Amino acid sequence: MQPFFSTDGLHPRNRFESWRDVVVTHGLPMKLECLEERSFEAQIDVGDVGPLSLTRYSQNVVRGETTQEMIRRHGLDQNLVVALVLAGSLSTIQEDRAAICGPGSLLVLDSRPSVNESSFGCQALCLQLPRERVESVLGPARLYSSLEIGPELGATGLVNTFLQDLIRSRFQLTPDGAERMAAIGVDLIVASIAERLAHDLPQPLHGVLLVQRAKAYVDAHLHDHVLDPHHLAAAMGVSLRRLQELFQEGDQCISDYIWHRRLERAARLLNDPACAHMAIGMLAYGCGFVSQAHFSRRFKDRFGVTPREYRQVPA
Repeated sequence: MQPFFSTDGLHPRNRFESWRDVVVTHGLPMKLECLEERSFEAQIDVGDVGPLSLTRYSQNVVRGETTQEMIRRHGLDQNLVVALVLAGSLSTIQEDRAAICGPGSLLVLDSRPSVNESSFGCQALCLQLPRERVESVLGPARLYSSLEIGPELGATGLVNTFLQDLIRSRFQLTPDGAERMAAIGVDLIVASIAERLAHDLPQPLHGVLLVQRAKAYVDAHLHDHVLDPHHLAAAMGVSLRRLQELFQEGDQCISDYIWHRRLERAARLLNDPACAHMAIGMLAYGCGFVSQAHFSRRFKDRFGVTPREYRQVPA
């Protein structure tokens, strides 16, 4: 990784303030306070692997607080911050959940007020992941934010090794290779979070969470024409029979749910003035329907009118 900032060479009186300004402008706006009386030392290193931006923070004991006003002002609700602790410890409090993470642990922070504190000699590798990418598989971030994802889990160990190897070898990758490796890294992080959630949830809650994840995945992939119950079960890492059982516990059928969500999206788009120029066939295709005739037949069965008639009715 490339050095981005260091307190080396700065007057001790100016070190913390200089570091704080860089952290805030680099994408982590928060109220920062130095808790260590000895001379403050810190370093920031950065690196990119395809679309994945990596930042390594090393510093003394620091307390950081993110408020709702900061989140609103800086538009922080689009991404989730994932921290891999490399040395020292990182603690966090977010609403009713607290965690203390040591070396090898992962921590996810979402766009809610939080208080974080790093130990002396703390070093953490941070990534900002698109919220939609993670929630499309795992469901709402509140389920796993500020939850310690420890190194004893197999997937977390893979994340640690993979990311550090990726940093060392990133200059040897082609642009396409870097993009593929970044995607693998994100998938490993998602798998690590999923393993942690499954590790200590009671079985009934685990089933509820799995259905939530499946529904979030459906909403994020309605445009995908191969999306069907078999594809969804494979994406969730369970058998089709098990996923069908969980949906049936809520009096739902997987295939009916997928078509229902596709039709609801199509109806919203038909009423959207921004989509008035789109041909109905193209709109249907974007909602996962390969045949316009099939779309029109299902739409009329659901809403009682044809797509063209529905579009002509004022919203």
